Amino acid sequence: MARLKEQYLSEVVPALVKHFKYENVMAVPRLEKTVINIGLGEAIQNSKLLDSAVEELGRITGQRPITTRAKKAIANFKLRENMAIGTAVTLRGVRMFEFLDRLTSIALPRVRDFRGLSTRSFDGHGNDTLGLMDQLIFPEIDYARVDKIKGMNVTIVTTAQTDDEARELLRLLGMPFRK
Repeated sequence: MARLKEQYLSEVVPALVKHFKYENVMAVPRLEKTVINIGLGEAIQNSKLLDSAVEELGRITGQRPITTRAKKAIANFKLRENMAIGTAVTLRGVRMFEFLDRLTSIALPRVRDFRGLSTRSFDGHGNDTLGLMDQLIFPEIDYARVDKIKGMNVTIVTTAQTDDEARELLRLLGMPFRK
């Protein structure tokens, strides 16, 4: 079992029950999925960028990413409908817990001038999205093989009803929020 999942079951659930006074253990918020997304507008001109993004995201997550496609044509951006413009991975279960563990304990501390994550990045329904500026903070990425620095969005979807519940859940799981 993943280290973060054991921590969730043994420490986080009792702490949340005590803090929010849940009647039932099943009412405690839990992590549902994590979605990692790389959007590449430059993939319109250079399709090799998309191939390297798919390969790097697969290496980071341990799962094969899907290619996201444009829903609408936008003439100003020379974008046609159904063009490949990004890549995404949805992680659940053990892979999700292992990715979040690596994100909080290895990758985020490697960010230069890191002062913590914003507590305002929640969507009002208990989901948190954080943007990462480059993929080099993950140890799986070989610096010498990177052709272009790509940013990514990490969305953590929880079953929490409010942002306060989700914030407390992620804080207890080790997410480094700003004070």
